[in-house]
Amino acid sequence: GSASDYNIDLDKVDMDKLILFSEKGMGNGAVDGVKDIIFVDNETFDKTKTEEIAEEIELLNKKMFQKKRKYLLIGPGRWGTRDKWIGIPVNWAQIANAKVIVETSLEGFPLDASSGSHFFHNVTSMNVGYFSVNQGIGKNFIDWKKLKSLKVIEKTTYCRHVELDNPLLIKMDGKKRIAIVGIP
Repeated sequence: GSASDYNIDLDKVDMDKLILFSEKGMGNGAVDGVKDIIFVDNETFDKTKTEEIAEEIELLNKKMFQKKRKYLLIGPGRWGTRDKWIGIPVNWAQIANAKVIVETSLEGFPLDASSGSHFFHNVTSMNVGYFSVNQGIGKNFIDWKKLKSLKVIEKTTYCRHVELDNPLLIKMDGKKRIAIVGIP
């Protein structure tokens, strides 16, 4: 079908292969060729250190830019927020090589329901997917164990860059607003 009506049939999705399922995805279609994931480690995350985390992400993004590689970015709370207590206060340049951006809830760090920041205009105009994963609500989940079993390219204090041999399976259903990320 055309990108305008990209459909995910959940009956045909092997949930065991997924590392991520979102019932609040912005974007439509399939994303090809992404083998790298940069994520904020849920075990070392510290909500008083979001500015340091933003700096780590910036350095990892720079390396991806130099390698001309796109990646999937996962982190707690609102990306690009000006309020460092509700997310990671990156600016667009600091994560410019991300092809898909995922925000997730963590224990003691719930997702703020208000979206629509200036940041999102970049996301949509750059054709970047934005997924929200509110863990424990509905079918939303991130499989941290699976994420952490992937080959580590670099580990910083708060983040990890992992890489797969084959591109991730990334699909977004614009109508149903669901999005999936799987390991092929």
